[in-house]
Amino acid sequence: MSETEIKKTGKQRRGFAAMSEENQRRIASLGGKAAHAKGTAHEFTSEEARAAGRLGGLASQKRHQAEIVEADAAQERLFK
Repeated sequence: MSETEIKKTGKQRRGFAAMSEENQRRIASLGGKAAHAKGTAHEFTSEEARAAGRLGGLASQKRHQAEIVEADAAQERLFK
């Protein structure tokens, strides 16, 4: 973040956010390798991944449906 950006927002990036994407990826990669070596890393089965994808899709659909309902309600209020 440049000094101009800091003056505009009043905030300075710290920690991971202050690093370049390349450094972030390198450090995250080391953490993943360490977790696998230690045996504590989680690997999704195809069934787990499928279930997670289905939940994400349902949440997205519900959010979209809620937006449609709200838009319809707003339109009704305008034209009454």
